[in-house]
Amino acid sequence: MTHSAEPQSNRLDRSVIVTGLVIVSGMVMVVLDTTIVNVALESLSTELDASLSTTQWVVTGYLLAVALVIPLTGWAMDRFGPKPTWITAVTLFVAGSALCAAAWSIETLIVFRILQGLGGGMLLPAGQAIITRAAGPDRLGRAMAILGVPMLLGPVLGPVIGGLLVEYTSWHWIFLVNLPVGLVAVALAVWKLPFGDKAPDRDRLDLLGLAVLSGSLVSLLYGLSRASSHGGFGEADVLGWLIAGAVGLGLYTWHSLRKGKDSIVDVRLLTNKVFAAGTVSVFLVAIGLFGGMLLLPLYYQTVRGEGALNAGLLLAPQGLGAIVAMVIGGRITDRIGAGYVVPVGVVLAMIGTYPFTHVGSDSSYLWLSVALFVRGMGLGSVMMPTISAAYSDLSKEVVTRAAPTLSAIQQVGASLGSALLVTALTQRLTHELNSHKIPASGGGTDQIGSVPPEAMPVVGPLLADAFGYAFWVAFALTAVIFIPAMFLPRHRPRGADAAPAPPAGI
Repeated sequence: MTHSAEPQSNRLDRSVIVTGLVIVSGMVMVVLDTTIVNVALESLSTELDASLSTTQWVVTGYLLAVALVIPLTGWAMDRFGPKPTWITAVTLFVAGSALCAAAWSIETLIVFRILQGLGGGMLLPAGQAIITRAAGPDRLGRAMAILGVPMLLGPVLGPVIGGLLVEYTSWHWIFLVNLPVGLVAVALAVWKLPFGDKAPDRDRLDLLGLAVLSGSLVSLLYGLSRASSHGGFGEADVLGWLIAGAVGLGLYTWHSLRKGKDSIVDVRLLTNKVFAAGTVSVFLVAIGLFGGMLLLPLYYQTVRGEGALNAGLLLAPQGLGAIVAMVIGGRITDRIGAGYVVPVGVVLAMIGTYPFTHVGSDSSYLWLSVALFVRGMGLGSVMMPTISAAYSDLSKEVVTRAAPTLSAIQQVGASLGSALLVTALTQRLTHELNSHKIPASGGGTDQIGSVPPEAMPVVGPLLADAFGYAFWVAFALTAVIFIPAMFLPRHRPRGADAAPAPPAGI
């Protein structure tokens, strides 16, 4: 049956909700997979008889594949349509998962993870573009709240599922678990997703722009990954990769300004003040809040000695808080604009982070759980409203070109936040150990995980102090979000187009 746009412009009609749930079915698999694999790295290293530094490429290779393919997604949606692009991405991810489960060595697993990343990297920008075009500008807050569920619950549920799979099954199941979910996602997409419009002027692929932009993102993310594993930005190879990435982005900007709308990602979209403010907000949110999400399970596992399963359960209050806030925040964002919602979310996130700045080796789990619930409310009130605000002033024709920009910014921001906080944590720990005449070994996350259990009575309080310092950095990075939040819309968002009519036949 056909729906009329007018009477349903104030609420999410059935077609938008169905579209959102189809997108979520694919995205939840990807987000969970990322955290599950992180939990299983040590098991993979043992089972495949590889060093931990080699096994780390299971994560790094996937990350670089994501960076490689994000810029291609917008062109693919314009050229072939959003529905075929989405189905191709999910199929690639599922095929990669099946091959990963069948891997016979660490080298083959890394290659298959790269294939998996090519599918996974397209899902976030494609999903955002599809739901944005389906909902229209006046309902974006609530529509994006649907997409926020897997993004915020993944880091909570991933360690729990990963811990269970590692403890009670073989490592193959961390990839096999994606197959039924992926097949359901493909079936739902074939059945329910609207085809969407193609752009007839996007037949030719900007190969030079794709090579420069993808190469720059790969270089940046690899440099940030090295900074995390080494616990600092000072090493020549880390700086080399980061500088190469920054120079590449500068070159791409010049190329895009020359080529205009035919470039793979049109940087002129950033001349839209609302989109620019939303993009900066998304970047800072990813740095401050996603970086902090790395510290939380690390604290529970290293300082408190909890396994991956218990650490995941202890993070559950954050996920619950996020769900509550997303349901309420999405409605309020649509009514009065993200400019009112996001600052409140930043305050909540800061209140929830503050107790962790004073965390010890015996802090009350109940008190920390209450803090995490408040922090989760902050996450839910900040992340999806900033993304919906970024899209709110764009016409639906350019949404597919804007989505890769936001996805790339989010990916770089999350990696930068992780690198900054791991650097703060490890350098503070090294300082604490040296001041107590205790030799420090290793760097980055390896240094934190290498403390022997018998040394914890002495090192534990010092490690807790280092976490407290790192959470102060996270607290400060969260506060910076206030600046771009001041430029977000403070009225009911009105896009360049009226809300598009939902597709017929759903």
